[in-house]
Amino acid sequence: MIDEHSKIAVIGLGYVGLPLAVALAEHYAVIGYDINSERIEQLKQCLDKTQEISSERLQQASQLTFTADAQAIKVATCYIITVPTPVDTNNTPDLSPLIQASELVGAMLNPGDTVIYESTVYPGATEGVCAKILAARSGLVLNQSFYLGYSPERINPGDKTNTLSSIVKVVSGSTPEVAQNINKLYQKIIQAGTHLAPSIKVAEAAKAIENTQRDINIAFMNELAMMFHEMEIDVLEVIEAAGTKWNFLKFTPGLVGGHCIGVDPYYLIHKSQEKGYFPQLITTARRINESMSSYVSERILKLMALKQKHIVAAKVLIMGLSFKENCPDLRNTRVLEIVEQLQAYHAQIDVYDPWVDPKEAQELNQPLVQTPVEKHYDLVVLAVAHDEFLASNPRNFLQDDGVLFDLKGLLPEEWVDERL
Repeated sequence: MIDEHSKIAVIGLGYVGLPLAVALAEHYAVIGYDINSERIEQLKQCLDKTQEISSERLQQASQLTFTADAQAIKVATCYIITVPTPVDTNNTPDLSPLIQASELVGAMLNPGDTVIYESTVYPGATEGVCAKILAARSGLVLNQSFYLGYSPERINPGDKTNTLSSIVKVVSGSTPEVAQNINKLYQKIIQAGTHLAPSIKVAEAAKAIENTQRDINIAFMNELAMMFHEMEIDVLEVIEAAGTKWNFLKFTPGLVGGHCIGVDPYYLIHKSQEKGYFPQLITTARRINESMSSYVSERILKLMALKQKHIVAAKVLIMGLSFKENCPDLRNTRVLEIVEQLQAYHAQIDVYDPWVDPKEAQELNQPLVQTPVEKHYDLVVLAVAHDEFLASNPRNFLQDDGVLFDLKGLLPEEWVDERL
């Protein structure tokens, strides 16, 4: 069981794993492991490209070491796995990173060790897939010679208010005693407290529906945006009016990207279909949100035509590439789809995003401009609500007869030609 003398290995040092490793290192000896050796070298130099953890905090984490050598984590007695769980091109859950991490840890397990998963999965995956791999690779027996836990991550990339310690943590274990032990571990680092779920499956399902609920709410707003546009009514003004009622959920329309909201519903859909129920609302919400980039592109093309501006060879500035504001995260960004759709009409597109690492953008075949040219563009699209963009006037980049489309609906109405 986990106690104050335990050595903890955190497997995967991205947006989830790194903040967790740093927080745990205030109480335990922690080894942070990642297969990306470049990432490890940066962390050893106290540099976090995700911008979730400051250099000062990394320097202060004296009990935390980083490694890309799998053999270095053998000394751990508790393993916490925080690898990504994406979907493939058919939107089917891709458990390969989770399986590989489980095989790695399983080969190192010793009697009495505990393995905790934080990766988002469908209900039943932790016990039905991961635990079986751990047992097969180690030769140990679950709940007799090794133990299992599940505590889903709730990290919100770029959010400096709702951080790891300030969000209630759902905790579960393979036995009631194990669950209590894991709960004590997380209570050391979670100021907001913990919620002890009655089973691992309940904790898995809770995580899946958190993001699915947001996906459905955003899909509703996106459908309203489409409806009210045809009625020549500003959807944001409608939401503002409706929001004066105390129980109205004030979501706004837009693109749904990132590693959670646009992915997790597919895990729930997959497991439900496997059991014979085909969820209609969740599936429809996903279809609406998946179509938003095409819808936005069509709106832009129509606006250009009405303004008698040719999209072919037009000079276009896309402001923002990350999936959300004030964050460098490019995972599943839908802005890229808009860029590609406009490029299909041979528009000359510059993409500007001061938050994004140019190297990572280049890996997506989308080079960035360092500074947009003033009075140069036929079309400017505000795609991401970075603070830097809102503090300036994007019209400064437009030619005198240029067109400004505000995808985020945050600029003054008199500045824009159209907003979503």
